[in-house]
Amino acid sequence: MDLIFAEATPLGRGGVSVIRLSGTNARLTAERLVGQMPDARHAYFRTLRHDDEPIDQVLAMWFPEGQSFTGDEVAELHLHGAPVISRRVGSALLSMGARPAEAGEFTRRAFLNGRMDLAEIEGLGDLLAAETEAQRKLALRTASGELAQKALDWRQLLIEAGALVEVSVDFADEDVPDEVPNRVFEAIAELREALQRELAGFSSAERIRMGFEVAIIGPPNAGKSSLLNRLAQRDVAIVSDREGTTRDVIELKFDLNGLPVTFLDTAGLRESEDAVERIGIDRALNRAKSADLRIHLSRDGDIVQELWHPDDVIAVSHADIHESDADLTLSAVTGHGIDKMLGMIGEILRDRVSSAGLISHERQRLEIITALEAVEGVGGVPAELIAEKLRLSAASLDRLLGRIGADDYLDVIFSSFCIGK
Repeated sequence: MDLIFAEATPLGRGGVSVIRLSGTNARLTAERLVGQMPDARHAYFRTLRHDDEPIDQVLAMWFPEGQSFTGDEVAELHLHGAPVISRRVGSALLSMGARPAEAGEFTRRAFLNGRMDLAEIEGLGDLLAAETEAQRKLALRTASGELAQKALDWRQLLIEAGALVEVSVDFADEDVPDEVPNRVFEAIAELREALQRELAGFSSAERIRMGFEVAIIGPPNAGKSSLLNRLAQRDVAIVSDREGTTRDVIELKFDLNGLPVTFLDTAGLRESEDAVERIGIDRALNRAKSADLRIHLSRDGDIVQELWHPDDVIAVSHADIHESDADLTLSAVTGHGIDKMLGMIGEILRDRVSSAGLISHERQRLEIITALEAVEGVGGVPAELIAEKLRLSAASLDRLLGRIGADDYLDVIFSSFCIGK
């Protein structure tokens, strides 16, 4: 493979900057800059030079082909974190025939070299994008191969069932034990149950990965924007006594005890003759309908009937101005009731994700559905047809891991990765 390089640490000034090389002659190229590195996986303190000019004092190491993240020969240069040093080293590598890596190219090579399967790579991408503990935990499980192991276990059931079916086909006129076909159906039933269980947890896992949306809805001047600002602890929404101030949906990303939540400040719901305000109200209604949860906020505990769901939270605002015997009263000024509200929302959402599975991407869900549909209706059909159904189901599991048919997904998946990964 041609030699690529990239800065694996974030751009900008920092304590250390790491430049990673991967491909043919990665070690020799690095040694032209830092001198000999005899042993693999050992860090060497060296002066990095180019054209006989010292550039920096660095730590350098290399990894043999087949024993690195990408599967290629890899070298790493740990520089001081001044951008001018990274640029100077990058220029030196360019002059030596290396080229800058594309987004996700290191990970793509790991996939092509069999170091990672497609599900693990999707998990790694999610891990790099994780912002909360729940997202980190889910992504790490997939990136570490847990979903891949499940897929291999499912495939083993198909192999076992397929072998028994082939026996019944090959020896149809001979004395085949009666329990052979029974075990085939038992294995298929076991597989179907496992796949259905995984599919049942998809929605929760997807919400963990993508985040929940909680819409704050209610009439004008109910305190929706003030509540959002209180949650943000800064002014993210305009607050005014004038009705109809909020015209568009304003979003606030929030880490709610490890769960990713986006709170939505929406336009006050009312009848309006203002064309622009009506557009804002329509947007508010649409986002509120699609949200995972709604906070019905008003001065008197009213709810928006057309948007009401049993899990929704009802809150009375302006608790600092007037008293109420409602279960949940809020004040964006004093913070009264805010922790209680967040606790209620957190409990509702934690309950929803308690059944989360491992699949959290639509691609994964579709492959499991295909694998499941392939083994439907196996009772009372010829053995040859059962064998074909088992092969189709196994092919779907192979696509789940990227063993076949992965080309359509690679560019989309790797485009979200950073350059140095």
